[in-house]
Amino acid sequence: MSPRSVRPLQLRKSPLHSPAVYVEGILAGNRTLLSQAITLVESTRPNHRKLAERIIDQCLPHSGNAIRIGITGVPGVGKSTFIEAMGKWLTNQGHRLAVLAVDPTSQRSRGSILGDKTRMEHLASDPNAYIRPSPSGGSLGGVARATRETTLLCEAAGFDTIFIETVGVGQSETAVHGMVDFFLLLMLAGAGDELQGIKRGIMEMADTLVINKADGDNLTPAKRARAQYKSALHLFPPNASGWSPQVLTCSAMQKSGMDQIWETVHSYLDTTRSNGFFQRKREEQSIYWMREEIGNRLNDSFYQKAEVAEALKALEKEVREGKLSSFSAASQLFQVYRKS
Repeated sequence: MSPRSVRPLQLRKSPLHSPAVYVEGILAGNRTLLSQAITLVESTRPNHRKLAERIIDQCLPHSGNAIRIGITGVPGVGKSTFIEAMGKWLTNQGHRLAVLAVDPTSQRSRGSILGDKTRMEHLASDPNAYIRPSPSGGSLGGVARATRETTLLCEAAGFDTIFIETVGVGQSETAVHGMVDFFLLLMLAGAGDELQGIKRGIMEMADTLVINKADGDNLTPAKRARAQYKSALHLFPPNASGWSPQVLTCSAMQKSGMDQIWETVHSYLDTTRSNGFFQRKREEQSIYWMREEIGNRLNDSFYQKAEVAEALKALEKEVREGKLSSFSAASQLFQVYRKS
């Protein structure tokens, strides 16, 4: 079945299945049941979340075998074109690819991947590819959690490569970095000072920088930018991974450079698996997301208490009027929560 033919499940209209039905379908590669399970993961309704947790727990032993790659870059860098070019190259090599998005800002397009899907029509119709945009208008924490859990379900469904695309350059990059094995930063040349307009923190997270649109009149500027970035990376402290970030060029439009990028990904994996960093990183990521979930649930529990909601209005008024400090108000609210 083509991924294009799969539609998100309308949970209010469709009956829910038992966890076993979803799990068996996911393990068998049934994309309809996979999409329905992902919709449960994205839901905020308590009964959907409980069902999703049971599905994930049963799929967990069948996950973890994929290569997880984060892809980011400034707007206009050509992420969608790159994902399609790289994705088609991978599926032509026999890989099965899932493409996920982290975009908590999009209220209308349901994630940049869906918004740019016309640019990825070949990948969208590829039977070895599955494209899933992020939930519409969700918070960063909620979208990131859903993406992390969706990754596990896609791995259980047999996808051996996961692309997690993030929009722009900002806080969402940190969330994506915390759920992938390899972080790829797409860059542009010929747009002024190549070292401007990109946060140092994002560059420090990158395992490889890829300068896109290295073709035609832009080929020479791309080579010059590559040299500049390579020099800049030498100024950064050594990575805990033991890996030295690489700087590559490619042309997503001409579909060139994909083989070298994939070779670099595998060189990184060979390095980090041999020195133990790969496994340590995955373990640390699992603990991180456990703690994130604890924090999210405590936050929800706190604000859902009727006693807290009632006290909050009065205390906020006192804080606004300068009659009470923010810290004292928070302390009082916490006391209310503990007693409720």
